[in-house]
Amino acid sequence: MRAVVQRVSRAEVRVDGEIVGQIDKGLCVLVGVQAGDTEQDLAFMARKLPALRIFPDEAGKMNMSVVDCGGKLLLISQFTLLAETSKGTRPSFGHAMEPQVAK
Repeated sequence: MRAVVQRVSRAEVRVDGEIVGQIDKGLCVLVGVQAGDTEQDLAFMARKLPALRIFPDEAGKMNMSVVDCGGKLLLISQFTLLAETSKGTRPSFGHAMEPQVAK
């Protein structure tokens, strides 16, 4: 499982021009689920993401979590994070979990 985490003041996901997810302050997380990932991997990420201390406190130090600052999480499935590019110039996505299982 791979995740790219970004602090945001707002974020949204659109499908065919329609907003299907949006948040104000929080974390926008691109998540790639890999073949072989388990429920334990999912549980680890579910604990880790809300606890990351990457928001500034009153002193400006990155000491607060998204929970501490009242933010939200927007998770976006992104199988391309699992691209294998070591051979040739065409990425392989063979390590990505099958879409039905990843959901």
